[in-house]
Parts: sequence; structure tokens; C-alpha cells
Amino acid sequence: MKGVRTVTHFLKISSNVRYVLLLLLLISSFQNAWGQNIQFKVSSNNKPIANVLVIQNDSIVAQTDLQGTVQIEKSKVADTSLRFVAEGYNEQFLNVQGNNDQINFEVILLEDESQLNEIVITAGRKPEHISTVPSSVTILNQQDIQSQSNITSNLSAILGNAVPGLGTSTNKATNSGQTLRGRAVLVLVDGIPQSTPLMNGARDLRTIDPLVIERIEVIKGATSIYGNGSGGGIINYITKKNKEEKAFGGQTVVGTSFNPIHGKETLGYRMAQYFNGKKNRWDYTFGGSVDYTSLQRDADGLPLGQTDGLSNSYQYNGFLKLGYQINDHSSLNAMYNFYGSTQHAKYISKNGVYGQSPAIGVPGEEPGKPAGTPYNHNAMLTYSKDNLFGTTQVDVTAYMNTFSSMNRYVAAGTAWYGPGQTMINSDKKGLRINFNTPFTVGKTQSEVTYGLDILNDVTYQELTDGRVYIPKMNMVNIAPYAQLRMDFFEHLIFKGGVRYENADVNVKDFNTIATGPGNEGSIFVSGGKIPYSATMFNAGLRYAKFTYFNPFVSFSQGFAINELGRILRRATENTIGNLATDPIITNNYEVGFSSRYNIFNLSASYYISTSDLGVNLVDVGGYLMPQREPEEVKGFEIALDARLASNLTIGGTYAYVEGKAKLDNGSEIYLNGSRIAPAKATGFVTYKPTDKWNLNLFWVFTGSRDRFQLNDKGKYNNSEGPVKDVSLFNFSGSYQIDNQWRVSLGVENMFNTNYYPTVSQYRALDAEYVHGTGTVANLNVYFKF
Repeated sequence: MKGVRTVTHFLKISSNVRYVLLLLLLISSFQNAWGQNIQFKVSSNNKPIANVLVIQNDSIVAQTDLQGTVQIEKSKVADTSLRFVAEGYNEQFLNVQGNNDQINFEVILLEDESQLNEIVITAGRKPEHISTVPSSVTILNQQDIQSQSNITSNLSAILGNAVPGLGTSTNKATNSGQTLRGRAVLVLVDGIPQSTPLMNGARDLRTIDPLVIERIEVIKGATSIYGNGSGGGIINYITKKNKEEKAFGGQTVVGTSFNPIHGKETLGYRMAQYFNGKKNRWDYTFGGSVDYTSLQRDADGLPLGQTDGLSNSYQYNGFLKLGYQINDHSSLNAMYNFYGSTQHAKYISKNGVYGQSPAIGVPGEEPGKPAGTPYNHNAMLTYSKDNLFGTTQVDVTAYMNTFSSMNRYVAAGTAWYGPGQTMINSDKKGLRINFNTPFTVGKTQSEVTYGLDILNDVTYQELTDGRVYIPKMNMVNIAPYAQLRMDFFEHLIFKGGVRYENADVNVKDFNTIATGPGNEGSIFVSGGKIPYSATMFNAGLRYAKFTYFNPFVSFSQGFAINELGRILRRATENTIGNLATDPIITNNYEVGFSSRYNIFNLSASYYISTSDLGVNLVDVGGYLMPQREPEEVKGFEIALDARLASNLTIGGTYAYVEGKAKLDNGSEIYLNGSRIAPAKATGFVTYKPTDKWNLNLFWVFTGSRDRFQLNDKGKYNNSEGPVKDVSLFNFSGSYQIDNQWRVSLGVENMFNTNYYPTVSQYRALDAEYVHGTGTVANLNVYFKF
């Protein structure tokens, strides 16, 4: 009986154990179902899409990696609707059911060219969404560029009209004084530097035709991530690549421009032909364009003064881009772009009287060679591999840039004896090695971008008769860098980095240019090596949980060997070592936010930019020389737009900047007009009455600035003239006839306002006191095949 009781007792215990085990199994299954990760793979046309935002209830919960995948804990997204957002694609919604055992989801996005593209590459040297970048960024996408290009093909005008914080166009072939947030800007084409910071020729904004630009990324505030010359920020022209699947296609553009009110001699033209296609692993885009700007007249019909003008100028562009997909993980891409723009003036300038009457053009021919940019060659070869080791991606880029800037002929030079014409030449060769390695610290998603930049920049300025104005400055810059990103709590994004600038500028023995007959005024300067080194830091935080409030705070530094040529050409010492050539280290402190709520998009930022050594160009005995006192620049920017209906959007921006230099005696003086632009406001209305029509009205307003007094001669010093406000309206419209044909009409200064551009006002010189252009109409026909 005892044995029976024991067996019965055991069976009861076993039964209880079975119930417990079953309960534990159910709990475990429940935990596995709700604690496990769900993987989403996002693609388009069988290609993964990186940086897709996964949004839940207006909060960003995750972002896809380079392979287009993302994992999210199931309990966080079960029984909710997720929204997958990637700029350039239609949004996709997906409902995740909590009782569904599925853990792998395929999400297909369809392309939508009408969407704003907010994936930025320039800020961190890798693709990332603008909402995760802790700094101010402005992106002009294809639609923006197209709308502005209907009005003008002048890139300095396009950027000046559309980018908050950037000065408005000078209406000249140069962009002198068109600063970004009061400081110099580094211009790039696919990351290739176009600017010449060793001796600024101010022709770097107009170095490529808008037709070959896919997007323009503007990173504001000091940054050294691309090296020398970016105290105010970076403008990167990213060229088009073929997106078509067909083997052969292309686009033909034919257009004309004219003054519809005072039309005599104002008829210009534009022709462009580009081809593109894809065959097996190859894709290509190539073609060219020619653009002729005829005589420019003001609102009264008077020919504009021709000092560095655009009247009777030709613009040529040739473009080639090749891509080869080696395998699923590696590729080769090559790019070449030629740009040239020179003026063949049929009018010469007759000086005006500053503050009273404008300089005008009168029939005649300019002596000397055509001024402008005779040539600008850019070439680049990039190898990319996304699985170098683990998930590490590597991009290796070799590039070159050969650039020449021809200044106008002068009958009597102020810095040299007799007549002459100078040109600035720059030859750059560079190598960039860039790695990106993602990793995880606990549950914190992280990545590090690191590498090495090598740049050789040879810049010099000479007269066309062979006299040397500025000797060759041969700079070799080797700069290692590392940039860390960590996503704390899934929404708090930290970015911080360091870059070590190590540059040597070698200058051979030279003689400064003579200022009188018999080599009078020339001195011998013993050459040598000028070393520069500095460690640059940046750090920033961005809280990206909510789309309706996405704040950031950042600190960044910029490095510049700025205007060394001006110091060398006016040398008063006999050895290089005695010249004051210290670099400019710029510190940028910034706080801001972006917000998307209902129909509204709002962004705002406030910044302070400081440097212990400045580069304000001041009038010293008739020469503009760099002033090296400490500087502080402050400003703010606001942008707001509202989508009032599916076919109607309005918006605008406002940007204000002011700056001062601190003298040795403790007093402060304002920075002049070559550095500080007046406040700028813009507005726009976009209306699409049907799918075929796209109508845009733009408003650009520049305010007044009056900071300086008359000198002892009763005149304003160079670049210290007062600036009065200007208000202009432009129109851009296009009509899509069918899938192949499109026509556009752009009208610049549509109300034929008579005005003086900002640069004409602050320069305070009779020769440069020139009106802006009157009304100009641009008509273009596009054929896509």
C-alpha cells in the first residue's frame, strides 16, 4: 500500500510539474513573441534604401542602415501603424499586428520626384537624414534648381535668392562679398574644392552649369571636414547620375533670354544636349551646353557698366559621368566636368558718380584678353566597397582641379606700374580615403567615420605680360580625421569629431612687383616654408524623437589659410619668416530646431562665430589688406512654409547677421560690406493648378545697413558705403505637354525695378556704382527621350 501511495503521490507531483512547465512554456512563448525583434527591409527597384525613417505617431523610432534594413523590438510597434519615409520616395504605411508571428517584412517604396530630398551627404561624408544632423543645412533639390534655373542660369544668383545666410548676387561674373554668415565659404563639386583660399579669385560659385547638378547641399557654420577655407560653411554641388534603366536616353534643351521692355541687343540663347543610359553593369551620363548672355540693360534701358559684368558673355560646360558596378558590394565611379565663362564685351564702362548716377556701358571694346573663367577642369575617380571588413564601408577618391580666373584689363594699375591684366591660377590634386564602421555599445547604435585627406594646392597670380604679382604658393596638406556618432535612447543623437590639419606652404625666392619705372618699389623676398598645424574639434547633439520639435546644439571649428597671396604681394619684409601669416581658426556655436506639424514646416537657428585672428579686408592707402584683429559674428535664421492645399504652398525665410572686430586699444569696429551682408528676407508661392502646370512667384528683399562715417576726404572708404533696401520679384512657370515635352518661362525682376545691387552700394566706388538688370525673360523648351 505504501508503494501505491508513493506512485500516486509522484503522479500528482508530475501532473503539477506538467502544468507549471506548460505555464512557463506559454509565458516564454509570449515573451518571445513580444520581446523579439522584427526586421524590416526597405527597397526600391530591388535596391536597398538607406536612411529610411520609421515613424510611429509622429515620432522617429528607427532608421535603416546602408543595406536598407532595420530591427525594432516587436513590443514597441505591435498593433500600430508605421510610416516609412525616405525623401525622393512616396511614403509607405505598414500595420504590424501583435498576434502575427511574422518577424521579417519587405517594404517597397516608389520614387516620387516631387518630394523634397532631405538626405544630406556633405555634413558627415556619408548619407544621413537632415533631421539627424546637429547643424543648419539647406538643400536645393532638383525641383528647386529647376524652378530657379527657369529664371536665370547664374548660380550665384540662384544661391543668393534661395539660401538663408548667403549674400545676394553681385550681378557680376565674380561673387566677391557674397559671404555665408559673414565668412568665407568653401565651394565644392562632388567634394572637389573650387575655391582658392590662398588667393581668393571670387569666381568659385559659377564653376558648373545648373543642368548637370542633381542637388546643392549648403552646410552652414565653420567646419573643417573638407579642409581649408570653410569659415562660413560649405556649398557642395552634387552632379547628376543616371537613374534610368533603359540603355539610351537623354534630354535636349533650347532656350532664349531677352529684355521684353528694352529689347535692343538683349537677345541671348541657350542650347544643351545630354545623353544617359545603362547597359549591364555600366551606367553613363554625358553631354554639354552653351549659354550666351547678351547685353544687359537696367530698368531705364541703359546698358550696364561693364566692370566684371556679364553682358556679352559665353558660358560653356562639358560633363561626363561613368559608373561601373563591380559586384553587389563594390563600384567604380568617374566624373569629369569642364566649365568656361568669359566676357566678349561690345561696350565699355563709363564711370558714374557714387551716390548720384550709375556707371553705364558705352560702345567700345575692352583691351586685353576676355575676362572671366577661361577654364575650370574637374576630374574624379572613386572606388567604393561596403563590406571591406564586416559592415565597414570604404570610399577612396582621387581628384584634380585646374582653374584659371582672368581679371579685367586696367589701363593704369594701382598695385603695379603701367597697364596690365592679372590672372589667378590654381592646380589642385587630392586623395581622400574615407571609412565608415557601424558598431553597438550595449543597446546604443553607433558608428565612426574616419580617414585621411591629402591635398596639394599650387596657387599663384601673374600678369598676362609675364610679370609675377603673387609667387607660386605650393601647399601640401595632410589631415587625418575621425567622426563619432552615437544614438542614445534611440532618439538623442551625439556627433563629435576631431581633425588634425598639418599643412606646409612653400614659396621660392621672389621679387615683389614694381610700382614705378626702373623696378622702383620692388623688394627681394627670400623664400621658405610656412608651416601650419591645428587640431580642430566639433561636437553636437540632436533630439530626433518628435517631428514637431527636433532641436539641436553644436560647436564646430573651421581652418583657413586665407588670403596669403595678399600678404605676399604687399610684403615689406625680406624673408618669408617675418611675415604675419597665422591661420584663421573659426569657432561656431549654434542652437536651433526644426518642426513639422500639420501643414507647417518651421526651422530656426541662432549662432555666434568667433576667431582670434580675423581677415577683414580694410582700405589701407588705397589697397585692401587683411586686418588680423579678433572677430565676432552673430546672427539668426528662420524659415517657415505651409502647405495650404495639395496644390498650393507658401513660405519664406529671414536671415540677419552682424559682425565686429576688436582693436588693440579695446575698441570695436563693424566689419565692412565685403564681409557682412544686410538682412535678407525671401518669400514664395507655389501653385499647381493641374498635374501639368507648376507656377512659382519669388520675392527677395535685402535690408539696409549703414555702419560707417565719411573719411577726412569726405568720402567713404572702400567697402564701407551705406546700403539701402531692395525688393525684387521673380516668376517661374513650367508646363508639361506630355511625357517628353516641357516648356518653361522665367521672368527676372518682373516689375522692372530700378535698383543698385548691394555690392554696388557698399563698395563706394564710381566705377562699380552700377544698376541691377531690368526685366529679363527666359523661355526654354525641354525634350526628353
